[in-house]
Amino acid sequence: MTSADDLISLVRDYNPKTNVQRLRDAYTFGAAMHEGQFRHSGEPYFSHPVAVAAILTEQRLDDATIITALLHDTIEDTKASYEEVASRFGDEVAMLVDGVTKLTNLQLSSRETKQAENFRKLFMAMSKDLRVILVKLADRLHNMRTIRAMRPEKQAQKARETMDIYAPLAGRMGMQWMREELEDLAFKVLNPEGRQSIIRRFVTLQRETGDVIHRITGDMRTELDKAGIEAEVFGRAKKPYSIWRKMQEKDQGFSRLSDIYGFRVITRSEEDCYRTLGTIHQRWRAVPGRFKDYISQPKTNGYRSIHTTVSGRDGKRVEVQIRTRQMHDVAESGVAAHWSYRDGVRTENPFAVDPAKWIASLTEQFDGEDDHDEFLEAVKLEMYSDQVFCFTPKGDVIKLPKGATPIDFAYAIHTRIGHACVGAKVDGIRVPLWTRLRNGQSVEVITAEGQTPQVSWLEIATTGKARTAIRRALREADRERFVKLGHELARSAFEHVHKKATDKALETAARALRVSDVTELLARLGAAVITAHDVVQAVYPELTAKEGEEVSPRRAVIGLEPGQKFERASCCEPLPGERIIGITSRGQGVIVHAADCDRLGEFEDQMDRWVDVHWHSGTHPAVYSTTLELTIGNDAGVLGRICTLVGEKKANISNLEFVDRKPDFYRLMINVELRDVEQLHSLILTLEAESDVAAVARYRQRAGPHPRPA
Repeated sequence: MTSADDLISLVRDYNPKTNVQRLRDAYTFGAAMHEGQFRHSGEPYFSHPVAVAAILTEQRLDDATIITALLHDTIEDTKASYEEVASRFGDEVAMLVDGVTKLTNLQLSSRETKQAENFRKLFMAMSKDLRVILVKLADRLHNMRTIRAMRPEKQAQKARETMDIYAPLAGRMGMQWMREELEDLAFKVLNPEGRQSIIRRFVTLQRETGDVIHRITGDMRTELDKAGIEAEVFGRAKKPYSIWRKMQEKDQGFSRLSDIYGFRVITRSEEDCYRTLGTIHQRWRAVPGRFKDYISQPKTNGYRSIHTTVSGRDGKRVEVQIRTRQMHDVAESGVAAHWSYRDGVRTENPFAVDPAKWIASLTEQFDGEDDHDEFLEAVKLEMYSDQVFCFTPKGDVIKLPKGATPIDFAYAIHTRIGHACVGAKVDGIRVPLWTRLRNGQSVEVITAEGQTPQVSWLEIATTGKARTAIRRALREADRERFVKLGHELARSAFEHVHKKATDKALETAARALRVSDVTELLARLGAAVITAHDVVQAVYPELTAKEGEEVSPRRAVIGLEPGQKFERASCCEPLPGERIIGITSRGQGVIVHAADCDRLGEFEDQMDRWVDVHWHSGTHPAVYSTTLELTIGNDAGVLGRICTLVGEKKANISNLEFVDRKPDFYRLMINVELRDVEQLHSLILTLEAESDVAAVARYRQRAGPHPRPA
């Protein structure tokens, strides 16, 4: 535990005029009040307030804030009273300690309605004196640093509260370093495996590439020295949680992330910031679209800096921030810069913005409102950067994750609105559906009767609600298509045996195949769960058996040994009439390949396995499955005509699969059962003559299974 003398020394380093005796009295009083109290780790409890005070000295805060940190738990957890603290250390410190106590008692992770009221109280307390929240954030930071001493369920609760409330609050107040550390500490609790995986990949990367940070900072210093620019250069690897969030947002793996290293250049003047930018861009290639000038256009919290991303060594992208020392102080300390001391006096930083104005505007705006949820939404709209809050034309607030699109917005309103969405206007301007929404935008969804969800929407939507609704609608639409397709397949298959697919025949097939009803039978047939041959065989088994006996399997291929079986190779699917080669295979007899099959090259050094075979010259039944690849127009009735043409050529469709759906064309694979290669050529010519068939070809699967070694 830091001693009183050490703590006083930390304060005197930036404020030589500090009241040493007052600090020592606060240290002594706090230690006495917490005497006999211990933390979960077994340490004396007073070690916690001392650590909180030490954190605040890093931000060079005034004596009242440091004393408040030392005493922030006395009113709540000891016998000390507000009056006693006020009499010993003044009304200012007593008010600050009381404010921190009230914040501590707020259950910010409770139910949403209660959370709204608690947020109101939190911001009301902040509006009175911002130093209250500075102490509370430091308090939460030390608790997160020592969270392992808590029970697992308590750790998870505190970590989630930190991730949802305190980390975004620190970021909104401009204290980015604290936000990053709070997020990473919470990430360590909530997803330890994910964090460890990032760290392991970092270690591997460093082992493969060496000390990239040292090399790049050295290169930058060299270039700045050549240009005569006095500046400090710092580099660092980004926090594990920051990298994890980028991976989730961009849906990329670690190896594909570019800017996992960040560099800062601290210059002496604003003019040198732009000179530095020019020097860096002359030495390294700038990445288009990654330049932002927050000096000429500062953020609302006073943040000023130039951001650029360049391709550094080995083509790796690195992010560079360029700013002056005063800008850097604001960027690091945020609201704390407003209270910082240097050489015993309050620092006059022209770039520091008092966030109290932002808080006051919120509390004034909703001071008379009874709708606490509305207040909560407005607060989150201002505070959270990982969520966006947009408005309907009527002014209702819609909460969405960062990266959400108008499709997500439409489904957030109602599933029916989402299904009928055909476009959107953002702030009155028509935008594409893949537009990423930003905080505070007004979104109007344009709908049309008859519109249905599109497959491409799954790539646009980001929310679970939208994606689930889209998938469900697509499945229902697919079922309708499968029923229609199944009806065509059944009609073609029954006509093949000179019968009709009557309702009675289909009902008989459904009962035989133990399917609930005819509609389900047709849906399964269209989805290739069952084949058309199965349906016909269920009604007319004698016809399908008779057709299969035209040529005995033993007589289909000539050149086999007595009792030896053969199988057609799935890679080339040879048909009667084609030249064939047999390859012996243990357990499968002979695998028959077409003579021009690429797979035969794998057996050139195993000529003892080659068998000279050829097809029987007689008439073969239409039982040899062959795959056709078709591209057809996406118009009503096209698929039905295709099925009819196949049936007219005395072929049977055994399976059908859509492999690509576009707005204007479909690409599909059709398995047809044929007699021989002559029937195949005749069928292809017939299909090519159809105006709605853009392309048709025999498909040979090059990745078929290898014959087993002999």
